[in-house]
Amino acid sequence: MIRVGFDIGGSKLAAIALDRQGTEIGRDRCAVPHDYGGTVDALVAMIEGLARAHGPAISVGIGIPGMIGAAGELVRVVNLPWLEGQPLRADLHRAIGLPVAIANDANCFTLSEATDGAAAGARVVFGVILGTGVGGGIVVDGRVIAGANAIAGEWGHNPLPVTAGAGPPQTCGCGRSGCIESWLNGAALARDFQATTGRDVDAAEVARLAQGGDPDAQTAIGRYEQRLALALAGIINILDPDVIVLGGGLASIASIYARVPVLWRGLCVPAEPKNRLLRARFGPESGLRGAAWLGAAG
Repeated sequence: MIRVGFDIGGSKLAAIALDRQGTEIGRDRCAVPHDYGGTVDALVAMIEGLARAHGPAISVGIGIPGMIGAAGELVRVVNLPWLEGQPLRADLHRAIGLPVAIANDANCFTLSEATDGAAAGARVVFGVILGTGVGGGIVVDGRVIAGANAIAGEWGHNPLPVTAGAGPPQTCGCGRSGCIESWLNGAALARDFQATTGRDVDAAEVARLAQGGDPDAQTAIGRYEQRLALALAGIINILDPDVIVLGGGLASIASIYARVPVLWRGLCVPAEPKNRLLRARFGPESGLRGAAWLGAAG
């Protein structure tokens, strides 16, 4: 018996098969068909292929970068427009006769880490993806919290209370100005470093330079950590999660895990916050694994 999870991206469709204990036993991958019927057909074919190789599937979960309604409807899927508004959950369930669950990819990431990742055993988990975009998800007692508008955890589109000297507000991908995402994504770190040094490098190179002892890069990382602490303090004051777990490319900056909890101390209601800040156990694989667990929970 296997649980199948999918990650549908702009260019690839990835699948994983987990056994009941969460051990990976199979994988598949193909290019994403850029039409609705082709995508459904590809999902069905991959499920059937994994089942032939590893045993019958008992559930299917799908992670998608977009807004997913509480009933699994695709409310807004900007990068996959051929799926937007389509009854994917119902059509796939009809085709395979198995339970199907669909969630935002950040929710899948958080569920993975809360189930058997860095935050395993924690009751309330807030998951953060720090990369090209900035996303978030909430899991309570092993269940993803979607919210009335299917935006629970979309912390990246709140305004940052203070900009910590990172320059003027930037326009976010959502169309608004000054969102947390526009201060904490990879482009923000690179922009901050360039503004103070004149050197045009990406966020990964800023992190590499900082690790190598470059004082300008270390200062830019320090400002980034101040902004991250400001943003996460709001989560602590509202949600008070047991664990905040970080994923995405910027989660690899090792100093974050020691410095940010020190910085958020003066910004949170409790004098000594007990909230833990952890790096994701499964890294870039977490969203895919979480999709499989999503099917188990759904």
